[in-house]
Amino acid sequence: MTNITELDLQNLRHLIGGFEVTHCKMQGYAEQAQDPQIKQYFQKSAQSAMQSKQQLMQFLQ
Repeated sequence: MTNITELDLQNLRHLIGGFEVTHCKMQGYAEQAQDPQIKQYFQKSAQSAMQSKQQLMQFLQ
């Protein structure tokens, strides 16, 4: 594994946190949506945000 600088870690933390917030918001919107297409859109957005978060977390292993 390559060395990660403190700035890199701070940036990763910021990005991971942002994707976590996005995931939570999209999940909430999906739960409230009445229209099936809109519900599906928010569910896919939530899933995408979680996948992005997980990919970034791999840099911390």
